[in-house]
Amino acid sequence: MEKVKKDKKYVLKTVEENSIKFIELWFSDILGFLKSFTITREELDKAFDEGMGFDGSSVEGFVRIEESDTIALPDPSTFAILPWKTGERAVARMFCDIYTPDGKPFEGDPRFVLKKNLERAKEKGFTFYVGPELEYFYFKESSYPQILDKGGYFDLIPRDEAIGLRQETVLALEEMGIEVEFAHHEVAPSQHEIDLRYDEALSMADKVMTYRFIVKEIAFRNGVYATFMPKPLLTENGSGMHTHMSLFKDATNAFFDPKDKYHLSKEGKSFIAGLMKHTAEFTAVTNQWVNSYKRLVPGYEAPVYITWAQKNRSDMIRVPMYKPGKEEATRIELRSPDPACNPYLAFSVMLAAGLEGIEKKYELPDPVEENVYKMSEEERAKRNIGTLPGSLIEAIRLAEQSKLVKKALGNHVFTHFIQNKKVEWDNYRKTITSYELEKYLPVL
Repeated sequence: MEKVKKDKKYVLKTVEENSIKFIELWFSDILGFLKSFTITREELDKAFDEGMGFDGSSVEGFVRIEESDTIALPDPSTFAILPWKTGERAVARMFCDIYTPDGKPFEGDPRFVLKKNLERAKEKGFTFYVGPELEYFYFKESSYPQILDKGGYFDLIPRDEAIGLRQETVLALEEMGIEVEFAHHEVAPSQHEIDLRYDEALSMADKVMTYRFIVKEIAFRNGVYATFMPKPLLTENGSGMHTHMSLFKDATNAFFDPKDKYHLSKEGKSFIAGLMKHTAEFTAVTNQWVNSYKRLVPGYEAPVYITWAQKNRSDMIRVPMYKPGKEEATRIELRSPDPACNPYLAFSVMLAAGLEGIEKKYELPDPVEENVYKMSEEERAKRNIGTLPGSLIEAIRLAEQSKLVKKALGNHVFTHFIQNKKVEWDNYRKTITSYELEKYLPVL
């Protein structure tokens, strides 16, 4: 079926035909929080031509109060009708690009950051595709992680209310034109996953923002709470965002080589090598919260060591086995990111690292098919196996020294992001946790 071209004319016509009164304009701050304001259909024509002004100084990482004016220009290609109504009226949404008053793209807009990195790939003839797998939890409320079920991986639990929540969420996503591959229970109790069909990176980043919103909204409407917090349960697996990546030149997968032992081209191998060399530097972006590093510990399936393999799921990077006739499916799976990141920035640094590997012809080390967690420190050192940062402050220090991260994010986002993360770490350091009180108070 031919894909409908969504332009200004299409949007205005669809709004009229569906009696849509309200249109929500969406964008992201630098941390990946979804921002929105609503206009009526009477303002829509003006919004397309002139954009809608708002106070950017109140948005995290945007502008200072003395330069507060910013303009949101809706992207008609992102138009979708929301899967619920306000009263009897349908409501639509569009993502926006943010501009300065003089009509220049705003450098603090995460969507613009990703566009710049995609343009760099395009100059080399590449289109960047991603397929993230976002895990999340359902809890009975937001103030305490009380689980809804005790299921495990792929478990089918009789009368499980989460099955209904997942199915309702899938239907809502599909109503908005977002293709879903499958949904299932994950390893931890009350943990779930809905996988989206891969897409070009900018479109997928928009879909990730929408996905997180829809998951939470459906949960709320059913009296429960959904969270993408990386590690809400101490003794259970955390939630990851395993991200599948591939580069295409026209309709050809640039990562595939039929003659190679691993069916990987030189570009594919160098892309992996780029990720391995720079992942520690960009982990502050893909794992941006204090809590993110409670997930990145041995024993809970999340990667800790910087390795790659085909079959071994303890590795940070996995290359799914080639299936004859499925050359277009050749891809790289990065397993370290978590679902609470800003997808625009996360996809940007992943792509930048991979392209750096291709440009500089990085050599790919041998795969590690053994269980890295069972190796001794000496054995890992002998094989030059590096580790991911163990805390947010360690990740911040690596990121702020990284030329690659600064180039990928741009000066504005890089500076504001690092500043914000340092404040978060300082606030965390000032907190006395229940662990400290329970362990130290009775004996010290």
